[in-house]
Amino acid sequence: MTEANRIAEEQGLDLVEVSPTAKPPVVKIIDYGKFKYMQQKKANEAKKKTATVQLKEIQLRPNIESHDLETKLKRAYKFLDQGDKIKMVLQFRGREMSYRENGMKKFRAIIEKVEEYGAVVESEPKMVGTRIIAILASLKKPVKKPEGKPQKKEKGSNSASKDNVNA
Repeated sequence: MTEANRIAEEQGLDLVEVSPTAKPPVVKIIDYGKFKYMQQKKANEAKKKTATVQLKEIQLRPNIESHDLETKLKRAYKFLDQGDKIKMVLQFRGREMSYRENGMKKFRAIIEKVEEYGAVVESEPKMVGTRIIAILASLKKPVKKPEGKPQKKEKGSNSASKDNVNA
């Protein structure tokens, strides 16, 4: 070790311990600043390659019309294509609570339609208060989201939030 220190000093470099658990410990004679920079660069590259999966929520009502349901399903398919998970929520209000069984049947039918598209039920439908909730995920690998500046909205355009879709 002392000989390695002497050689590193002669070359004007640092003695860096690469693998401290090995017997004997593995060291390199390199510039420590450059070593740290390369490690951080590798970590940043690995971070860029990972795709983030978000949880998107789609809210439904028990007496939803067929066209409205088609619109919600199209949005769900879009989320699945992007690799996001979907939290589907069927909300009951007032007298609708007395028809929970019918609501559950309808909710399961909706989930079957999404499963036909290529989704997997991660969390089975369950009643939580006045809601039935299920979480679905895509079988496909997530698509890497484009990075960069978000596009500006034109003045006067009235668009709904793309993360939450309400009935």
